[in-house]
Amino acid sequence: MDDDCEFCQIAAGDRSAHVLHEDDRTIAFLDENPAVTGHSLVVPRIHEDDVVMIDESTSAAVFETVRTVARALETTLEPTGFSVFHTSGPLVGTVDHAHVHLLPRFDDDDVTLSLSRDRLDPDEAADLRNRVREQL
Repeated sequence: MDDDCEFCQIAAGDRSAHVLHEDDRTIAFLDENPAVTGHSLVVPRIHEDDVVMIDESTSAAVFETVRTVARALETTLEPTGFSVFHTSGPLVGTVDHAHVHLLPRFDDDDVTLSLSRDRLDPDEAADLRNRVREQL
């Protein structure tokens, strides 16, 4: 646990949050600054900075909790769909504790998660594919 980390404090029960679900490896709670109703965060109880780089069992537990909470939000709020995302590194924002955002989506919400896109260059794609496969 990182004593200065607000998500560690929530996981330890030392800071209040609107907890939706918890188990021995994860905790899910409503975001204090929600983009939409039901905007939730799912975090591992251990202090790590990247969900996809932590050990496989903890990462799997986080995404199982995402699925569990999404099902409950689906029944409760009847959203049009969901956006689920995770960022790491300096893009994370003010909290460096690994977390996944789970946002119920509605036709009239103001959430924008747009990506600028280019065409995939076949030669660059083949080169990248080969380099990634070497690492696998």
